[in-house]
Amino acid sequence: MTLKLGRRTLLGTAAAVTLAPKARAAGQVIVGTWGGDYAALLADNIDKPLLGPAGMEVLQDVGNQDARRAKITAERSSRRGGMDVACLSDIDLYTMSQLGVWEPITEENVPNLKHVPKAYRTAYSIPHIISGKVMVYNPAKMAAPKGFIDMWDSKNAGKLGLIDIQYLYVIMLANLAHGGPMDDFTRGKKALMELKKAANPRIYPSNEAFATGMKTDEVLYGPMWLARGVFWKKGGINMATAVPSEGPIAYVSGASVTKNAPNKANGLAYLNAMLEPRAQNAFAEKMSYAPTTDNANVPATLMKEIGFTDAETAAMKYPDFAYLAKETAALLDWWNKEFKA
Repeated sequence: MTLKLGRRTLLGTAAAVTLAPKARAAGQVIVGTWGGDYAALLADNIDKPLLGPAGMEVLQDVGNQDARRAKITAERSSRRGGMDVACLSDIDLYTMSQLGVWEPITEENVPNLKHVPKAYRTAYSIPHIISGKVMVYNPAKMAAPKGFIDMWDSKNAGKLGLIDIQYLYVIMLANLAHGGPMDDFTRGKKALMELKKAANPRIYPSNEAFATGMKTDEVLYGPMWLARGVFWKKGGINMATAVPSEGPIAYVSGASVTKNAPNKANGLAYLNAMLEPRAQNAFAEKMSYAPTTDNANVPATLMKEIGFTDAETAAMKYPDFAYLAKETAALLDWWNKEFKA
């Protein structure tokens, strides 16, 4: 793993966030995070304005989720780990919870948890931001897809983009589009092998690479988070979003504190800060993800862009975490050796 630690001496002047009990002392907190926009928004809206005034120094351990999981897994037997906070997807957080690596999360050690609806809560993490898998497309070059199933229409062959790091969700949506359940992806794998022939999709290594493909018209459409579609459209890419008839697939990005965290109290304080209205609003405004708290007060006009209607929310599909925890390794192996071959 390549470890990239960005040391920041935080001198924010805004009022300090209400820290979790026993977390008022200054010190360090090591946050494992993705880089790019996400890391910058953490720094600008949590690290500096909320924790800086309390004298806390935030060190960002930047890398992809695979490296983060591997690091925590390797260190789980150590008395003192190398990370306080780990930012991961809801699937990864659940899978890692089966190893017993996370500190329990309660309203006592993360007071702002009281603002999180119970449907979003787990015993081991906080939900930071939420969105859903939809279809994005170039409205100048094609009609809006009605559902995920439109990917199998050969009329747009060669113009479909898929993202390598989202392989679980691609298999999931393929399964959903062909009437499969959320706990058995047999139909999805078969359908994706048919998709290779029907649509000749381009596979991009990252979300950003896919966005470049959309910007240059190398591809015209593909499955993506609603938040990303809105964000890229605001950035000037000719892109629209379409909620699929099968129902959007929920995605939650969250965070946990490791049981062997070197600065556990500060890690819990960091989770608390992630749920502050200022932080929630910033990610909604700057990155187009919907808040996970009931006191974020995101403007209604913005929520209309980044959220879902009541009917769309009712149709939303949720990953089966237990199934994915058991099958992820095999699904990745199939994706690499069969689908991408």
